Amino acid sequence: MAARRIADPTKTREAVSAVAGWLRDDTVAMPDRSAIADAVRLTARTLAAQAPGASVEVRVPPFVAVQCISGLAHTRGNPPNVVETDPRTWLLLATGLLAMPDALANGTLQSSGSRAGEIADWLPVVPLVP
Repeated sequence: MAARRIADPTKTREAVSAVAGWLRDDTVAMPDRSAIADAVRLTARTLAAQAPGASVEVRVPPFVAVQCISGLAHTRGNPPNVVETDPRTWLLLATGLLAMPDALANGTLQSSGSRAGEIADWLPVVPLVP
C-alpha cells in the first residue's frame, strides 16, 4: 500500500494564499487550474492529517478524495459517509469563508451518511479573514 501524502503546512498556506483573492471575491479572475488544484489537494490532505481515520470520504473532483474521521473504516464499494463538492466550495469551507450548513442549503455541497457532517468539526483547516 502506498504511503499517504502529507501536506506541508507552509506549502498549504502558500497555496491557499495564491487563491485567496478569488475566494474572497468571485469577480476576481479565476486562478489557473494548477493553483486551484494545489490548494484543494493540500487543504484536503491537511484535513485528513488532522482528523485521521477512514469513516468519511471527502471528494473534490477532479482533484482529490481523502478519507478522514476515526471510526469504522470503509474498505469496498461506495462508502456510506461521503461529502462531495466542487473545488471553490471546498476551498471556501476549508478556509472558513463558508459554513457547511450554508453550503448544504445552497446545494453546492452534497453529504450522505450519518457521520459525514462531522467534518464541520474540523473546519476550517487554513482560516482566512473575510
